[in-house]
Amino acid sequence: MTAARPETTWPAPACGTYDVAIVGLGYVGLPTALAFHAAGGRVLAIDTSAERLAKVRDGAADLLESDRARLEAALRDDGFALVADPSYASWARAVIICVPTPVTAQLVPDLRAVAVACEAAVHQAVPGQVIILTSTSYVGCTEDLLAAPLAARGLRAGQDVFVAFSPERIDPGNDRYTHEVVPRVVGGATPQCTAAAAKVLAHCTRNVHEVSSTGAAELTKLFENTFRAVNIALANEMAEVGRTLGLDIMEVIKAAATKPYGFMPFFPGPGAGGHCIPCDPHYLLWQLREKRLQTPVVTEAMAAIAGRPRRVVDRVREVLSDAGLGLAGARVLVLGVTYKPDVEDVRESPALEIMTSLLASGATVDYHDPHVPELRVGDQVLRSADPAAVTTDLVIVHTRHRAMDLGWLPEDRLVLDTTYRLPGQIRRVVL
Repeated sequence: MTAARPETTWPAPACGTYDVAIVGLGYVGLPTALAFHAAGGRVLAIDTSAERLAKVRDGAADLLESDRARLEAALRDDGFALVADPSYASWARAVIICVPTPVTAQLVPDLRAVAVACEAAVHQAVPGQVIILTSTSYVGCTEDLLAAPLAARGLRAGQDVFVAFSPERIDPGNDRYTHEVVPRVVGGATPQCTAAAAKVLAHCTRNVHEVSSTGAAELTKLFENTFRAVNIALANEMAEVGRTLGLDIMEVIKAAATKPYGFMPFFPGPGAGGHCIPCDPHYLLWQLREKRLQTPVVTEAMAAIAGRPRRVVDRVREVLSDAGLGLAGARVLVLGVTYKPDVEDVRESPALEIMTSLLASGATVDYHDPHVPELRVGDQVLRSADPAAVTTDLVIVHTRHRAMDLGWLPEDRLVLDTTYRLPGQIRRVVL
């Protein structure tokens, strides 16, 4: 069944009609829904955005090819339903909440989406239901937004309902790490909650790792992405060290990665984007500020990551100056504007800040990205250009998609490679 079935014709809700309800059909929720369906589950896929539902129904969502095939199969099956009304969550034995948890421009957690989703789940909860939060948040969020409100309704965690936190582990655009092979961490409000949630997750995951509490699971997710943020900041810093010393940092990283213990390769770039690295550690920093605990390593790493796009603009200015040009009046082409290769996602992409700064400095900016036909930059709407038809003073390689052909680049074109991955035959400079 698809959302084409009028919701008003549905009979009275009955818990157990579906095995699982997935709340939020973004980059985490939709693959999660498809994984459960592929494992034989009856899935209720919920998103309050009519636009998002239409995109999913039309098969236009940004998915891996394997997930796209799963979506086509799901849309032909009565055991997969797309709905906009969260009240239908009461139809499901389990509810998994997969909504975004961004930060504001002031780097403060924006909890509006998760608060609304949890409030709806609490309101619609029925005895025996398992409710799992996957959205990254602060330590204690599951207790504050699910367990305590459910108790206020008379539904006790571990007895009447089962409440847990299991952080999502989705790597958009990467088909090496599917739901089935990536272990899932889960911690419940009680041991009974942990066991019930683990049983749900085991339907589409081979390895479920149980921890002692929702808080332990919440901090696990924050630690994972803070670890990545700190190491990305270090890789960026070492890239500048390498350039200063006249050494190829990618050669150095690959050499260091031959060590079979004590080292994990991280790679430099124009900054960190997406829904994890630029956001998640700020949930931890925000919570710890209230407790007056200083975390200088994390704080400095996040400041360095935030400043990386500005460093790109400074480097653009330096490279143009070395070529006898000023930034004002220069024409710059940005190749790739998504936050990582082979996705359509531009959330928190460093390209947005880089392009905004270049425009503010008087440069003319074009971009090319096969995944993003149109892009809003500040108060301007830009459209992806034919790179071979654009005359430029400088090309910035920001995101290298697999579908991006660089054969049009003439040998004399000035190229700033922020990916550190361009073929050696292309004349380039790096950050």
